[in-house]
Amino acid sequence: MPDGDLMRQRPTLILMHGGPGGDHNGFKPAFSAMTDTCQVLYYDHRGHGRSDRSTPDKWNLNRWADDVVEMSAALGIEKPFVLGLSFGGFVAQRIASRHAGFASGHIFLSTAPYKDRVAVYEMFGRLGGAEAEATAREFWEAPTQEAMAKVVVKYVTICGPLYTQAPGNHFLNKRTINNNDVLTHFNHNEGPVMNLLAELADVREPVLVAHGELDPVTPIVGAQRIVNALPKDLVRFERFAKSGHGVFRDEPEAFFAVLRQFLKDHWRD
Repeated sequence: MPDGDLMRQRPTLILMHGGPGGDHNGFKPAFSAMTDTCQVLYYDHRGHGRSDRSTPDKWNLNRWADDVVEMSAALGIEKPFVLGLSFGGFVAQRIASRHAGFASGHIFLSTAPYKDRVAVYEMFGRLGGAEAEATAREFWEAPTQEAMAKVVVKYVTICGPLYTQAPGNHFLNKRTINNNDVLTHFNHNEGPVMNLLAELADVREPVLVAHGELDPVTPIVGAQRIVNALPKDLVRFERFAKSGHGVFRDEPEAFFAVLRQFLKDHWRD
């Protein structure tokens, strides 16, 4: 970008969407607000959305994390900031621990180190009553991939609107391209045994943890666990009292102000 008589490089912000199985469109148009500060890179994880399906043996956190590093190398991107939302936050945590030195900083947004089903059910019950709590249990405790696939639509219909607080901010929309095979594969393979807490001690770059206090699918207790596991001198924890899942949907001005400041504090041209 022009800076007097010079051209100054701006940071790149890589956005990693949620799911598993979804795509990046939920970031748009909200994150266009960040183009005054950085280059914004959207993409769909391997097997998701508009990306090639690949094969189930490559639908795992290590491969998804390595994909981001390899994609950045192919594009000539150095020292990006990496933002992971929800499931994308699982990938972001793995990048932070597996690829020390890759990023300028990490943003763990509305995510968790593992699936705390008890907290999830309690929050859905608090926000949506008994029907929402029962539907969440039915979905997350489905015994097989096939059983989970059958209840996806019911879960989206009843629990989906509870993800956010702002009216109309449903976490799915007609633009979304889903691959439910990735969803059910992850939730019956790596997902149930995933626990990222131990590896967070290996993180070497600054981390912004941003979370809504009304998040039903990754309740804020998970964010607190992440904060406690990270090196204390590297982490900034921002709680948003009026937000559900994906803080930028419910409190965009406050969230983007925090994000801009984090990039400003840790970008070294």
